[in-house]
Amino acid sequence: MQIAYRILAGIVGAALAAGGATFFASFFVYQQPGSEAPLPGGPHAHYFAATAGCALVAWGGALLAGAVRNELSRSLGTASALAFVLLALMRMLAWFNGDYYGAGELPRIEAAVFLAAALAFVWLRPDRAQRKIWS
Repeated sequence: MQIAYRILAGIVGAALAAGGATFFASFFVYQQPGSEAPLPGGPHAHYFAATAGCALVAWGGALLAGAVRNELSRSLGTASALAFVLLALMRMLAWFNGDYYGAGELPRIEAAVFLAAALAFVWLRPDRAQRKIWS
């Protein structure tokens, strides 16, 4: 279980950090004169995406640190599971809202992926005795 948890934390951490860096970079791409907007919504969308990108980089970095050093891995896993449940809840509510009709089944698919990630973080997290063994 310890190796599976470390792999999960490492992969998810790297994906979050890379996605966050991409969102952060989209702000600077948008600021170049004559550039095409990478995101719809104008300057406010890019400002918000860059802010969210910074948070994703921090979250990803914390998970990467938890994959390497296990002192806080249970807490990071629990916090990540909670975040994934909230992301899934948002998508389930968006699927029922008519404003997101154009997205089709995507909110339901994303909700399922986020709930699976939350379950993995809770199910694979090491117990207290295991944490002391491999830290």
